[in-house]
Parts: sequence; C-alpha cells; structure tokens
Amino acid sequence: MNNIRHRIFLLLGPVLAFAVYFFLREKQLTHAMAGTAAMTLWMAIWWITEVVDLGITSLLPIVLLPFLGIMDTASVSQQYMEQTIFLFMGGFFLAFAMEKWKLHQRLAYAIIQRAGATPIRVLLGIMTTTFLISMWISNTATTLMMLTAVMAIINHDQLFEDHSRESMATGYLLALTYTASIGGLATIVGTPTNMILVGFTDKLYPEENPVTFTSWFSFGFPFAFLLAIAAFFIIRHRYFKQGGNTPFDRSFIRNQQESLGIMTYEEKIVLFIFLFTVLAWFTRTSIDFGNFSMPGWSSWFNNGKMIKDSTIAILSSLFLFLWPSRSQTSSTLLSWKDVSKLPFRIILLFGSGFAIAEAFQVSGLAEKMATALTLISGMPSWLLVLVIAALVTLLSEFASNVASIQLMLPILAPLSVSLQINPLLLMIPATISASFGYMMPVATAPNTIVFGTGKVPVKDMVRTGLVLNITAIILLALYTWLREGV
Repeated sequence: MNNIRHRIFLLLGPVLAFAVYFFLREKQLTHAMAGTAAMTLWMAIWWITEVVDLGITSLLPIVLLPFLGIMDTASVSQQYMEQTIFLFMGGFFLAFAMEKWKLHQRLAYAIIQRAGATPIRVLLGIMTTTFLISMWISNTATTLMMLTAVMAIINHDQLFEDHSRESMATGYLLALTYTASIGGLATIVGTPTNMILVGFTDKLYPEENPVTFTSWFSFGFPFAFLLAIAAFFIIRHRYFKQGGNTPFDRSFIRNQQESLGIMTYEEKIVLFIFLFTVLAWFTRTSIDFGNFSMPGWSSWFNNGKMIKDSTIAILSSLFLFLWPSRSQTSSTLLSWKDVSKLPFRIILLFGSGFAIAEAFQVSGLAEKMATALTLISGMPSWLLVLVIAALVTLLSEFASNVASIQLMLPILAPLSVSLQINPLLLMIPATISASFGYMMPVATAPNTIVFGTGKVPVKDMVRTGLVLNITAIILLALYTWLREGV
C-alpha cells in the first residue's frame, strides 16, 4: 500500500503540473508564465508530500527552467550560491564550534541551576536557556543540545511525585520544542526561513538592503519574547497545576555543571569570536535611536554597501578554522571534519527558493499576479496579515517551514505591490508564521525529536500546539498592527 501511495504522489506532481500549464496557456498566459507556475506546483506537491527528499526536489529548477527556455543554466545555478547561503553556513560553523567545546552545555546548566528549586522555576530555566541558544543556533541543534539536560531532569527519581511526573515530563519536552522554534524568530540566523527572507529581499531590492541583522532583531526579538511568555503560561497552566511549586533537590544539575570543570582556553576563544560576530552584525549598519543615529562601521569603507552579514559570518568562520587550539585532540578550534554534518539539503532548499523567485520575475508571472490580486485591495492590511499568518501556519504543519515560505514569498511580493504597501509588512509576518508549526509531530524537526522520546502523547502535542498556534497568529497580527500601523 505504501508503494502504491508513493507512486501516486510521485506522478501527481508532474501530471498536475502539465494540466496547470495547458490550463494557464488557454487563459492567455505566456509560455514562460505558465511554465513557472507549473514548475512551482510540481515542487510544492513533492515538498508537501515529501515523496522525494526535499533536497532532490530542490534540484528541479536547474533542469526545468533551461528546458522550458525560461532561464539559462548558468543563471539558475547562480541562485544556489546566493550570498545569504553563506550567512547560513557561517551560523552553523559557529554552532558546531560551541558544540565541539561544550560551551552550550555550560550555558544550559548554569541557567537551569540558577532558575530555582521548583518544577515551575526549572521550566522557566529550560525555556530561558533554550530561547537564548536558539537565537543563534538552529532550532534542531538547540533541541538536540538541550534534550540531554531535560531528560536528566525528567528521569530523576527524586524530583517529582508519581502523580505529577508524567504531566510535567510532557510539559518540559513541549516547552523545549516550542521555545527552540520561538527563539529562532529573534535573529536572522536563528532559523533558515529568516535567512530566506533576507536573500529574497536582497535580490528584489539590492540597493536598499531592507532587512539587516539589526532591523530584524528590532522587530523579531520583542515578538519572540512575548510569544515565549505566552507559551510559558500555556504550558504552566496545562501541565503544572499540581506540585509545580514543590521544592526538590538540584544537586544532579550542579554535578553536571561541575563535571565540565573550569572554562577552557578553547571555550573562551569561541565565546570571544561569537560575541565579536554578534557585535559586528548589530553595528554593521546605522542604528536609529530616535533623537540621533549611530553610523554603522561599514560606512568606514568606500565600498561599505558591498559588506553583508554573510561577510561577517564567513570572516568569523575563518577565525574558527585558523585559530590554533591548545588541546591535544585538535590543532585548530574547528576542522572540516567537525562541520561534515552541515545540512547540505537545506542549502539546496535555499537555492531552489531563490531560483523560483527569479523565475517569477524573469517570466513576468510576478507582475501578472500583482494585477490579478488587485481584487482584494479593499481588505484591511491587519486582516490580510491575520489571514496570511493563518495560511502559512497551516501549510507549515504539513510541509517544512523552509518549503512553505519558499512558496509564499514570490506571491506576497506582487500582492504588496497591488495593495500599495511596504512588502515587508506582509513578508515578515509570513516568514515568522512559517515557524508556527506547533501541532504536528512532523511539522518541525524539534517536534519530531521530542516526540521520538515516547514521553509526549500525540493528543497533547496537537491540543497544546493548537492553542499556541492560535495565540501566535493573533499576537502576530496585533503586534504588526501596533508596530507598523497596518
């Protein structure tokens, strides 16, 4: 039965693509427009059903766009090495260095140890730690890093009363997966979807540099912080009604922390490079404080506009690869062997999204859609944000968040043109909504990881995730309305 289902979905992509192509041709769309739309539908079906690996599906534009005569192979291939991809790579290199020298564990145990001696205070400590780490490291890596500490808490015999153990264990694990996704909303490098938006806007508006590390942080961090608070109260109410304030012994956390010993030379240098990178990201462009503006350091260079956040990420990566280590097991802070697990399929996903976006522009499909979408120009912008957030959230529950936003951004850009509003007012909420997959075990990698522990029932993830999804969508619409006056 599974083989039959696999073959059906495998054929469904190209068959529907052909059908849509001929339908659009009858509607007087050009060959290039119809071909681009058909290819996007084909990729969407394979992405959503995952009948073919996401990375393999992402290679379709390199074949289809040249064969259809829409873009030549060289032009398509360039999209797969767009500068934002190097920002993604640099962020992962920093994460690998922190993981290699156990800097993340030191941070995690220190915060949990200081959180307090009750289940609710430890919940707050877990969420705070996860939030801070996931701002800089992918949600998947953050979940894997924190899972050991969280499972140690759950499995400790003396921490919980028997009647509350199961409920609190579920609460801790859901707090981990949800906060890992929420924390990534705060910075550009926190999740791949944020970097996709940066690359997309950089391609559409190369002279304006509309989304920088600082501008994203000023919007994303306050929202992520508010959503994390909401998640804390939702989880506390559902899973810590009984025994949440009963003190317990934290000695095992202290023992784990002490086992790390004093901070090593390598940890100190990795921490220094990490802080240097963050500071350089924040101060690259001018920061507006209202009464005055602080010029960014990139203005010191005549060609300062050529320097991007990805430039800084790779510079820091070079430091990691070149800085000598005092450890007997490693000659430098980071080696190529340490980064061999770089998720190459995500790089292909990035590239395919940029290729789709370029095809929309080159074929004229984006302009055509802008004209067609004038029908909804009377809808209030705040309502439009709410609808878009709900749509992207629903899509991301069944497809990867990367694939979901890859499909939406080329549509939202012309939509904003037809509505005569700033494109970012639609594209930023959509990008944030792509990380709202809190219901289904397959919606995000963190959900899958914690579900794999066997301690989170599906009904709990679905029910709690639904409440958090609805909360996040409404909060995002209100936040955008208050911040931007839409």
